[in-house]
Amino acid sequence: MHAYQRDFLDLALRRDALRFGEFTLKSGRISPYFFNAGRFDSGADLAALGSAYAASVLASDIGFDMLFGPAYKGIPLAAATAVTLATKYDRNVPVAYNRKEAKAHGEGGMLIGAPLAGRVLIVDDVITAGTAIRESLALIHAHGATPCGVLIALDREERGQSTLSAAQEVSAEFSIPVLAIARLTELLTLTQNNPTLALHHARLAEYRQQYGV
Repeated sequence: MHAYQRDFLDLALRRDALRFGEFTLKSGRISPYFFNAGRFDSGADLAALGSAYAASVLASDIGFDMLFGPAYKGIPLAAATAVTLATKYDRNVPVAYNRKEAKAHGEGGMLIGAPLAGRVLIVDDVITAGTAIRESLALIHAHGATPCGVLIALDREERGQSTLSAAQEVSAEFSIPVLAIARLTELLTLTQNNPTLALHHARLAEYRQQYGV
């Protein structure tokens, strides 16, 4: 596990963004863990999160020209990532995001920020049904730009409606990589090696055995 992955999971645990227990998902499955990026709600949290996103995308060596944050959670995530890329890695990239509904007055339209151009990396928290990602991909294509990948915080690595995970379905359908700061794989490693979290490891492993990809 990379240091940025461990730092991200540690942050998620401290901020209660990552919790263990019994959680009923939209799919009806009873999950032994739950992730809620909305718990990262301070300047320090966003700074740490931006560092994790930036380190993850740079470690992947993917080529990109700008970032796009889908409304709503993707907006601060893309902004935090762009700030870290500029201040820590001396890479100043444009950022854009969308509205849920088009604005009829003022500047109008669906987009805010830099014009969509070149290779666009989508930054979001998770992929569940993939609806927000598909809408983002359509918007990027409509403006003549090229989606080059999706970067999320946590990949649950579990089957969706098919034998593939939601992330794998998006990757296969649109021929773009889906990157994640951390996955269930790293979470299993963390719980296995951390004595205070060891009691959760067996349930996570059982869940992966039942629903994992």
